[in-house]
Amino acid sequence: MLDFIVNPINQLLIFLYGLTGQNFGLAIILLTLIIRAVLVPVTIPSLKSAKKLQDLKPLLDRLKEKHKDKKKLQLAQLDLYKQHGINPASGCLPQIAQLLVLIALYQVFMNFINNGQLNGTSLNLDFLWLNLGKPDPYYVLPVLAGLSQLVFSLMMMSGLEGHLKVPKKKDEKKKEENSLEMAQSMSQQMLYIMPAMTTIISLTFPSGLALYWVVTTVFSLVQQYIVSGPGGLKPALAKVIRFLPGHAN
Repeated sequence: MLDFIVNPINQLLIFLYGLTGQNFGLAIILLTLIIRAVLVPVTIPSLKSAKKLQDLKPLLDRLKEKHKDKKKLQLAQLDLYKQHGINPASGCLPQIAQLLVLIALYQVFMNFINNGQLNGTSLNLDFLWLNLGKPDPYYVLPVLAGLSQLVFSLMMMSGLEGHLKVPKKKDEKKKEENSLEMAQSMSQQMLYIMPAMTTIISLTFPSGLALYWVVTTVFSLVQQYIVSGPGGLKPALAKVIRFLPGHAN
């Protein structure tokens, strides 16, 4: 089903492998950057839409307080999205596209790694300290994959904590905390679950795939920063700095 994606990626990887002097690691990095660059027209609108949703969060929370009926709330939210030119479903297409590419890349990489040959010649899987066909023995790539995913997750946060500090009255504060408590809890859990899962998966996967994951996440970090800035990363760093020795509270 994915031959229309697998075959071009396979041919491109073969070309890049020769272009880099039979350096499979550099070929993976170049392939990742090329694919992410091709996906930019699809991902940028989604990132801009996510930024608009973050900016609208105070208004959305007011609608939740105003409309207790779910149907009325949904209609009010859709009307607000329409006023600001936001399509809530716009994030689905980039996710589907990236998932298809990830599956295709997995098939391509595993085909190269398992066969260990390219056109009848032994494939050179050595890159830095790695054998790209085996897991990273020093766990460097899994740690980098997890940390980069954590930073990216922080950047994507909408800042629920800061919004909970602005209510004017105690009753309003209680209502707002109740309405946001579940969303905040889920957001905080996913903040750590995704990086942990990424690290665990990278520990068992061939390091060639872990290398791809690190490069694509770093690309996403840069892209996210250009489009919407540090997002939730800035308040998170401020919290960390407060706990550093010698920092004045």
